[in-house]
Amino acid sequence: MADANKKTGGKGWIGALALATLIAVGTGGALGVYLLSSVEKAVDQKVRDEQAKPVAVLNYGGDLTLRSVGSVVTNLAEPAESWVRIESSVVFKAGTVQNTDATLAEIRADLLAYLRTVSMAQIEGASGLQHLREDLNERVALRTKGSIRELIVESLVVQ
Repeated sequence: MADANKKTGGKGWIGALALATLIAVGTGGALGVYLLSSVEKAVDQKVRDEQAKPVAVLNYGGDLTLRSVGSVVTNLAEPAESWVRIESSVVFKAGTVQNTDATLAEIRADLLAYLRTVSMAQIEGASGLQHLREDLNERVALRTKGSIRELIVESLVVQ
């Protein structure tokens, strides 16, 4: 009788193991189908969001030229031992500036003259840099009678 119980217990164990395997396979398959559909939904949503994103409008287009003004190094008005180095470029429509080398030299001289009147406090922080940029753009526009669209400040080092 002990042998009969052992055989029945082994068959029951194998049956329970087969049932657990079937449940695990079914659960894994259902989870895979669920994850696949949620990934597809996320990808579709991302594609829709990318298509709905507004297109960036470029400030510049067409027949524009970018020329480097070069490096300008001078001391500031206050404190007198502070030095500033600025590297910049100008953007203009091709053909509007007759003698570009002479114009760039005049712009360099204007930058030098203006920076010698600026104090350290005037160019501190983001708003100071923005004001400096606006002032320089205004001076360049006046110098060239509006033929240069913008002066781009590439680097500014104060020491």
